[in-house]
Amino acid sequence: MKGLIQRVSKASVKVDGEAVGAIDHGILLLLGVEKVDDEASAEKLLKRILSYRIFPDDEGKMNLNLQQVGGGLLVVSQFTLVADTKKGTRPGFSKGATPEQGEAVYNHFVMKAKALNSVVATGRFGADMKVELLNDGPVTFMLEV
Repeated sequence: MKGLIQRVSKASVKVDGEAVGAIDHGILLLLGVEKVDDEASAEKLLKRILSYRIFPDDEGKMNLNLQQVGGGLLVVSQFTLVADTKKGTRPGFSKGATPEQGEAVYNHFVMKAKALNSVVATGRFGADMKVELLNDGPVTFMLEV
C-alpha cells in the first residue's frame, strides 16, 4: 500500500463539477492499493500517516503530527501510484488491486481514519476526480507499508 502525503493549507476534490470533499490545513493523501494489501495494511499505513511529523513546531522544525495540529485528512484513491514504471514508456498495473479489493481496503481505511481523526474528507472511489490543493512548503512524502 502506498500513500503520497502532501502538507496542505487547503485541498478539495470535485466529481462532475460537484465538490465531494474538502479540508483546510492538513494532509492530502493519494492512496494506492496493491493486490497484497488488506485491512491490516490499511491500518498500519493510517497509523503511520496520523503520527508522521510533517508540521512545524514553534521553532519551525517538523516535529508535530496531524493530530497534534488538529489538521484535516483528505483521502483520494489513486490506483496509478501502484504502477510499475521501471522500464518502458507505458505503466504496468499488474501489482494493483482489483477494483473490488481496492474499494474494500479504501473504505476500511476511511472508516478507521474517521474514528481516529476529527476531520476526514474523501474523494469518490473510481471516479474521474479533479483535485485542487495549496501545498504548504511544499512538503510531500511517499509512505509505503
